[in-house]
Order: sequence, then structure tokens, then C-alpha cells
Amino acid sequence: MRRRTLFKLIALGAVAALPAHAQQAGSPRRVGFFYGGSRRSSRDTGRYQAFMQGMQELGYSGGKDFILIERYSEDSALVLERAKDLLSAKPEVVVVSGGISLQALQKLGVKMPVVVAISADPVRQGIADSPARPGRNFTGFSAALMEVFPRQVPLMKVALPGITRLAVLSNPRNREHAAIERTVADAAYENGLRMQVVRVGASVELDAAFADIELHKPEALMILGESFYVQHFREIAAFCIRYQMISSYSGREYPEAGGFMSYGPNFREHYRGSARLVDKILKGAKPGELPFEQLTKAELVINRRTAKALGLEVPDQLLVRADSIID
Repeated sequence: MRRRTLFKLIALGAVAALPAHAQQAGSPRRVGFFYGGSRRSSRDTGRYQAFMQGMQELGYSGGKDFILIERYSEDSALVLERAKDLLSAKPEVVVVSGGISLQALQKLGVKMPVVVAISADPVRQGIADSPARPGRNFTGFSAALMEVFPRQVPLMKVALPGITRLAVLSNPRNREHAAIERTVADAAYENGLRMQVVRVGASVELDAAFADIELHKPEALMILGESFYVQHFREIAAFCIRYQMISSYSGREYPEAGGFMSYGPNFREHYRGSARLVDKILKGAKPGELPFEQLTKAELVINRRTAKALGLEVPDQLLVRADSIID
């Protein structure tokens, strides 16, 4: 009897020592997906599908092996409220789009592991001690946006040699945009352009921004990196065609939606790769020990159909550099 009681106590102690997820091995893991734009734009751009594809490739079946807790913020003003709602659902790890969505999680002092799909600069943003060894509860992908956007200026100059005025769409709620504005301003000065910054952080401000741009009559528009703008790509592209402006963004989703040009990372690959980092974290890896993956190649995508609508013949010098041309 004493021996059986002893074995029973040992067994009970071993179960109590197991971590929560090991005790419930059959229960699906809880993964947060926090996107700083509308649900529709996450689908239209293929970013949501890329993440889900990445999870599927790793053997995860949605609803069975993991539950995706989705939250979206159509307007910058709603982002903190949506972040609180997400954290109250207690996911084990969160995939965040970056930008103002990331800032909201930081403001709330998030403690759980976070995978950042698009980081402008993880050290500047205070989410990593260094890209190689973050040392905190964040990991993900560095998009090097401080370098990407200034490089778009000379590309615009090649596309439209007579350009003199550049407008830049910037979100005042995104802390990184002020720094990116300065790097773009330096590039504009070096290329002999005058720069106008138009600040928009909510959908209701978009019409006023368009009116301001129209008033100053720039020949080009640059849209700074922010998933809030992504949901308005078609409106922005149509506006630029109407007023005969070339335009650019950092991801190929913009020319695919009718914009003129993009130069930057393949963000779908970032979302697909985020699944790999989520998998490592769910298996016990610490995000602070998973390096931020760096931009290795920026791709140039040109929509030649939009160029025709602008009455623009894309120079061969630009076409030969393009990684993808939309006809």
C-alpha cells in the first residue's frame, strides 16, 4: 500500500511540474494576428494568406493545431483599443504588422512574445538591443525603411527627369515617419526637388490631404510605410492618375493595386517567414534569442499600364532594373 501511494504521489508531482501547454497537448495553440489596417486589406494584399500558408507549410492546421486571434485597426485612432482587446484574449505569441500597431503593443507594455512582420529599424524602435541578438520579447523582420524610401527619389528622377516637386504622405501617429521624412528630404535636396509633407492619420483626413496635394501640384507622391495606408491604395492610385502624378511605395502591393511603382522588401515573404518564427517560439525558443532577419534584396516593381494612363513612357534605364513589370 505504501509503495502504491508513493508511486501515485510521484506521478502527481510530475504532472504538476509540466508546463500548461504540455498538460493540454491536444489543445490548439493561441496565436494573435494584429494588423494595422482593415481585415479586407490584409486579404487584398495577400499578407494574411502568406502567414497562413507559412503555418500550413510547417504542419499547422488552422482551428485544429492553432487558433488565430485576429484584430484589425482600420483607423490609427482605434489602434490602442484594438491592441487591448487582443491582449485580453491571451494569445501565446502575437504577429504584428509593425508601425502604429507595434507602437500600441509597446505602449501597453506587452510581455508575451511578439513577431514583428515589418520593422522600420528594431534598435531605433526600442524592440531590440541589436538585430543579431534582440534580447527582449520581440523578433521579426527589419525592412530597412530608413534606406528604402530615400532610394526611391532617384528612381523617380529617372522615371520623370523633369520632376521638381515631391509630396510625401506621412502618418503623424507613426513615430518612425518623422525620421524617415528627414532621410527623404536629404535625398530630395540632393536630386534638386522641393518636398511637401502631407500628414494623414485617419481615413476622414484623406480628402483634405488630396486637396492639399492638388493645391501644391507636385509631379510625384511618395507614400511612407504604414499598413493604415495600404487599405487606401486604390483611392491613392486613382487620385495620382487623375492628377497625373507618378507615385511610389515600399511594397509591391501598391503597383498591384494600380500605383505606379514600388521599391522595397517583399512583405508577403515577411508574413510567410513570420510563421517560421511563431513555430520556433511555440516550441520553446525565446524571441530575444532569435535574430531580426535583415532585408537582403529590395525589389523594384513598375506598373506599365498605370504609366500609360499617366501618359508616361517608362525609360529603358528603369525597365532593365525592374524585378517585375505589370502590363
